[in-house]
Amino acid sequence: MAERKKRKIHFSKLYSFSCLRSSFKESHDQIGQRGYSRVVHCNDPDGAEAIQLRYRGNYVSTTKYTAINFIPKSLFEQFRRVANMYFLVVACVSFSPLAPYTAVSVLAPLLVVIGATMAKEAVEDWRRRKQDIEANNRKVKVYKNFAFHETRWKNLRVGDIVKVYKDEYFPADLLLLASSHEDGICYVETMNLDGETNLKLKHSLEATSQLRDEKALKEFTAVIKCEDPNENLYSFIGTLYYDGKQYPLSLQQILLRDSKLKNTDYIYGAVIFTGHDTKVMQNATDPPSKRSKIERRMDKIIYILFSALILISFIGSVFFGIETKKDLAGGKLKRWYLRPDDTPVFYDPRRPTLAAFLHFLTALMLYGYLIPISLYVSIEIVKVLQSIFINHDRDMYDEETDRPAHARTSNLNEELGQVHTILSDKTGTLTCNSMDFVKCSIAGTPYGRGMTDVEISLASRKRGGQPKTDDTSSDNACRNVDASGSGKSIKGFNFRDERIMNGQWVNEPHSDIIRNFFRVLAICHTAIPDGDKELGKISYEAESPDEAAFVIAARELGFEFFERTQTSTHVYEWDYNRGKKVERVYELLHVLEFTSFRKRMSVIVRNMENQLLLLCKGADRLAKGGQQFEAQTKDHINKYAEAGLRTLVVAYRELDEEVYKKWEEEFVKAKASVSEDRDALVDAAADNIERDLILLGATAVEDKLQKGVPECINKLSQAGIKIWVLTGDKMETAINIGYACSLLRQDMKQIVITLDSPDIIATEKQGDKEAAAKASLESIRGQLREGISQIESARKISNSARSSVEFGLIIDGKSLEFSLQKNVEDSFFRLATSCASVICCRSTPKQKALVTKLVKLGTGKTTLSIGDGANDVGMLQEADIGVGISGVEGRQAVMASDFAIAQFRFLERLLLVHGHWCYRRISMMICYFFYKNITFGFTLFWFEAYASFSGQAAYNDWYMSFYNVFFTSLPVIALGVFDQDVSSRLCLKNPFLYLEGAQNVLFSWLRILGWMINGVISSIIIFFFTTNSTVYQAFRRDGQVVDFEVLGVTMYTSVVWAVNCQMALAINYFTWIQHFFIWGSIAFWYVFLVIYGSLPPTVSTTAYKVLVEACAPSPLYWLVTIFVVISTLLPYFSYRAFQTRFQPMYHDMIQQMTVERRNQTQNSDELSLPVTGKLQHLRERLKPRET
Repeated sequence: MAERKKRKIHFSKLYSFSCLRSSFKESHDQIGQRGYSRVVHCNDPDGAEAIQLRYRGNYVSTTKYTAINFIPKSLFEQFRRVANMYFLVVACVSFSPLAPYTAVSVLAPLLVVIGATMAKEAVEDWRRRKQDIEANNRKVKVYKNFAFHETRWKNLRVGDIVKVYKDEYFPADLLLLASSHEDGICYVETMNLDGETNLKLKHSLEATSQLRDEKALKEFTAVIKCEDPNENLYSFIGTLYYDGKQYPLSLQQILLRDSKLKNTDYIYGAVIFTGHDTKVMQNATDPPSKRSKIERRMDKIIYILFSALILISFIGSVFFGIETKKDLAGGKLKRWYLRPDDTPVFYDPRRPTLAAFLHFLTALMLYGYLIPISLYVSIEIVKVLQSIFINHDRDMYDEETDRPAHARTSNLNEELGQVHTILSDKTGTLTCNSMDFVKCSIAGTPYGRGMTDVEISLASRKRGGQPKTDDTSSDNACRNVDASGSGKSIKGFNFRDERIMNGQWVNEPHSDIIRNFFRVLAICHTAIPDGDKELGKISYEAESPDEAAFVIAARELGFEFFERTQTSTHVYEWDYNRGKKVERVYELLHVLEFTSFRKRMSVIVRNMENQLLLLCKGADRLAKGGQQFEAQTKDHINKYAEAGLRTLVVAYRELDEEVYKKWEEEFVKAKASVSEDRDALVDAAADNIERDLILLGATAVEDKLQKGVPECINKLSQAGIKIWVLTGDKMETAINIGYACSLLRQDMKQIVITLDSPDIIATEKQGDKEAAAKASLESIRGQLREGISQIESARKISNSARSSVEFGLIIDGKSLEFSLQKNVEDSFFRLATSCASVICCRSTPKQKALVTKLVKLGTGKTTLSIGDGANDVGMLQEADIGVGISGVEGRQAVMASDFAIAQFRFLERLLLVHGHWCYRRISMMICYFFYKNITFGFTLFWFEAYASFSGQAAYNDWYMSFYNVFFTSLPVIALGVFDQDVSSRLCLKNPFLYLEGAQNVLFSWLRILGWMINGVISSIIIFFFTTNSTVYQAFRRDGQVVDFEVLGVTMYTSVVWAVNCQMALAINYFTWIQHFFIWGSIAFWYVFLVIYGSLPPTVSTTAYKVLVEACAPSPLYWLVTIFVVISTLLPYFSYRAFQTRFQPMYHDMIQQMTVERRNQTQNSDELSLPVTGKLQHLRERLKPRET
């Protein structure tokens, strides 16, 4: 084995690390001015100057409340709701003589509702506090009294020196002083900050990189002057004053709180920002507040009920004033028994207007039961329980990643059932973002017999069958086998080709090119090996899945990268002449990292034969002009792109020593520049050396479709949901992925909007940006008009031919930029919404958010965005619902989302099952709430009209107080949690059922008004049937008729029975819990009446023994109850019977299908005609969406 060369070359001499050096820029001139006034005394936090600065401590609190402000702040939150504020005013006024009931009876339910909501807030805030306690009490070592001592995070102060070990989180924002590496470098994982899992390289100043032990730190004192606390994660401006010199500081020397130290044994750091001054806490803003459309409509219904309350109060007051004035008309006492000649101001015939106004205030309190006091708290309870069901759904649990679905908010559950448009990322969302090396082209020869998902789809689309086997495709069964053919799956490697596997590449015609090709893959990267090289168990931590796939492919084909030092890369290569592994060491001189300008990365190395080599991989235009194998390689690259593969070109160059030294001088000069165009100069210098490259070939990696994606998209399309894909991929790749996942179909016509026309390209080459922009804008307008015209023409033809044609829109990022301009976006929106599927290629994160906003505002319907990376956060927050995929790109998308799932296919169940159920449950629950309150409230109104609008309540105070809290609340909660119109299996089998939510059938204004009218009708039946059945009849054995107390109990009993039985009629799926709550609520009314009636008359008042002694012994009481309840239920029962038979809703149709198929016989196997007809109509309507 060759002896390793060891030269005293530091990492700081390499380009990728030396370019991290900070230099004084114009921004550093701002130090000491406003916004740049922070002063940190390093290693001297107890100094007099440091104490005077009074910076925040490192204690962090993310709670909403404190022990001091919980009560006032929580009460403020509760009384921001109009209904709660109304009941608070009523409770206050109830202490006056105006109140028709006692103050305690109205205060009690208000306190119960407010108390329950405050308790929920307290529990949630306590959970946040426990997380804070855990974070604040983590341990870290701090330098004090010339040694490191363990302390808690919360005790850190600005200026402290801390020691952080591998795999530990940084406790504050630190200045990196030194590390276990000689040159002061360290690797940092920032997943908690930006969602990225790739490692970031940090580099200390050379002046502090030698502070590597306690003895050196003993003499260390310095001052940092820098920017004030801010939320910018990607910049830092500061100056270090140390040892009489000034050193500029940049982000490369800053370690941010909550990022993690990786691949470095330890680091020393000085605390700059603590606690809420740290950048991660400065970014800790609450996500945008989202409210469902149902909740917003519910607020409008509350206002309608308030208007109804004011109206009936006004009507009652007018009639009261008229009747009161008549009592002294002509000097005669009309209602002499009321003593109108000697009355208080509340009933004064001499001042009827004032009496009417005071009656109006009384009526506002009396009819307040029209407003459901427990509605909000009931909905919150139901939504929390619904979220628990979502979290515990085993069918949305991913075993591979051990991640269940997670509802991060409960506010939007019902919104899941109303989605009109889905806007999806591609990489990591539709695909796995787990790149597999599947094919390559070397020396103009294609290798790799694997079959991709897209190729399978292309084969089916073109030939209607299986593709033939050739050099670039084979049976799909070969996927996921290793180089030895053992069948063992190797992550990142799905390559099979016996021509170059197992060392057979030496027998190929261009074996030297093949060797150089895989050497480039083994050396040209920034991956870090991890694991036990003695046992051969090595894994790689790379900046991207693509890079890891290249290194793994090189390893599996005989070029194993196993070690990286500060100055070298070590590779095992199999020497087939000697029959053993040989270690080759490549001295690492420069790493020219990937930039968007160059679109490539390179390394400059010196091999063991003392040759200088530049190894490069990058975009398709890497090797230019007359290269050997160029035509074949380009042809293979195009085929790979059509197969949905991501391609890179591989090339190299042997450097002359003089050329290299001359270039290095130019390069160092560019790096030393402090001008604004420094980065451009560095890129230009790097570009100068990356020339005259020798083409080796191209790689093709596959980002495989996630399991079940095509089936999921197909089902969602059948549910009437439109799907847009917003991706950064090339147009060819995106189109073929669209076919593979059923987003595009063979019978679908494509409309392609692009600026790749020769005229536009020629205009751009002329260099006139204004002319190019103008020409591009006109081109986009013309293409949009043509697309709209094409769709309108096709619609006219399909209407006459009674057939439908669907369109798919594909637009690239450059075209999208112009399409989103104010004067063009309307045309783009019109065209896009006329298409069944839309694919936006080469989209930036900003464009994704803008497109989402356009769809949301343009359609006015529910939009759902789904993505997995930090670049998807904008569109997740912009959409009505954000769904994060907990994939391999970190968790920033999940943290910004409303719901999190592990795989795209779970979206099918999340929407079609949970979305449908939650929408139906919440809609039914709210409608029923208003129904039962209108039923109850209007019986009070009819009774008051019966009693000359005297303000007399029909019921006992506590009957009214407990109505919403105890006698009718639990059944409606059970409805909101457990009811199912159809099973989950039928929801998935019949996706058209989802249209009920998308069309808002169950919570339309017509349906809401229908329930309100039902409530008014029920109140009329209950009041008039009860009074006419009892008032003129002998009620007791002694011949006595009913009195006020008995009439109130009889009518209240009918209300309790009617509204609960109405619930039983509305429920589709009974559980024992619903039976218990419905019949238990009715039973509790009787139990309450017995217990409350047994209390002394001073307490129970009109309820004293009214059931035991008056009502229960009377058969008339029971007969009237049965008669009234049946009569009340008949209108709704009749309506539902007619609707189910002649105008069935979607769920009615499925229920009827299930029952009829269960009961069908051999002679009768047809569905009823209405169901059959409507199903046929639906199939014809949704047929174009089916594949």
